[in-house]
Amino acid sequence: MKNLKDHVIIVTGGAAGIGGAITTVLTQRGASVIAVDIDDTAGQQKVDTNPEHIVFVKGDISKPSVAQQAVEMAVSRFGKLTGVVNNAHASKQKPLMQLTEEDWALSMDTGLKGTLNFMKAAYPELKKTKGAIVNFGSGAALNGQKNQASYAAAKEAIRGLSRVAANEWAEDGIRVNIVCPLALTEGVKKWKEAFPEQYQEIADKHPMHRFGDPQKDIAPIVAFLLSEDSQYMTGQTLMADGGDIKLR
Repeated sequence: MKNLKDHVIIVTGGAAGIGGAITTVLTQRGASVIAVDIDDTAGQQKVDTNPEHIVFVKGDISKPSVAQQAVEMAVSRFGKLTGVVNNAHASKQKPLMQLTEEDWALSMDTGLKGTLNFMKAAYPELKKTKGAIVNFGSGAALNGQKNQASYAAAKEAIRGLSRVAANEWAEDGIRVNIVCPLALTEGVKKWKEAFPEQYQEIADKHPMHRFGDPQKDIAPIVAFLLSEDSQYMTGQTLMADGGDIKLR
């Protein structure tokens, strides 16, 4: 399947985890990817898997200059930009009353601000190509998962931002959609170790009784939203969670 042939896509957090899986699947489907990450080693390892179609940009997504650098890299290396996946987000899991100002800043800066930085930087190029943006929400935010206050707040802010952008930018031919994944990433594995009862509670109630695989279950849904197959969809939240949450 090469339904993303000639596409050029930025993926934040694109060196590992869900982002790394997305980078792999997008290139398998014909796209070239600018993988933005803070992890040098993982970034270079990802480039080594497909040096002709993956470029690594090291940087902190909370800084607008990093978003601009990634857009410029896409254009200089591959001639255009057709999509952005705002996947990266760092946060601390604590009870609400234990979250510090630094904890809140971490989640808002890498989540909401990072997403906004890349949307704004990419807008002029996506307007030229009638491109697509995929932002990340979370079932933890929709459900109000305990110990996730700063993360949930940022994720719901991202969903609100995405809906506004979908309405404002539709006339420019830019689509903006949201994916809420439930996947067994390294971060989720750590959360499982820290909060085993919460993990088991979710797994027991899950229709498929499992967390998704980043590459097999999550990345293909992101690829769909970046492709022409979803050209009549914008402002939507898609639950890539095996039926855990059914939006109305």
